[in-house]
Amino acid sequence: MRLSTKGRYAVTAMMHLAIHDRHGPVTLAEISQCQGISLSYLEQLFAKLRKHTLVEGVRGPGGGYRLARFPDQITVADIISAVDERLDATRCYGHENCQEGRRCLTHELWTDLSRQIFTFLEGITLGQFVERPAVCEVIHRQNATRRRERPTTERAQIPIAVM
Repeated sequence: MRLSTKGRYAVTAMMHLAIHDRHGPVTLAEISQCQGISLSYLEQLFAKLRKHTLVEGVRGPGGGYRLARFPDQITVADIISAVDERLDATRCYGHENCQEGRRCLTHELWTDLSRQIFTFLEGITLGQFVERPAVCEVIHRQNATRRRERPTTERAQIPIAVM
């Protein structure tokens, strides 16, 4: 079983929103730049996340996206399900036709594993994940990188007296 980039990127983007949500809406361009995810791919993912009421768009200047619920109310499983990601360790995708049209010997094992993984991801909210020390370290690193990359506009705003 493998979680595809669709699920990984959706969780990453939602984490970015959860981290920066208190500062206002976040643009997809910012998420794209900070997390290294294609803008067009993010647009596709956010259409699905919006449809499942996990995010909401904010129009106008300073607009972007924000979480539609509190971070403690959104689980990783919610996000993965919203983008149509399957968490299924069986070869037959649960159809029980894995061995010549019938259930295979280990079908129940892989079904149980799939349930365990889903239960694990249901138990982790964005709010909980943001508080993990290792995640906080990454947040600090990314914020420091963003500060270094921003152009200094203060100098351009200083009026120059002409004599």
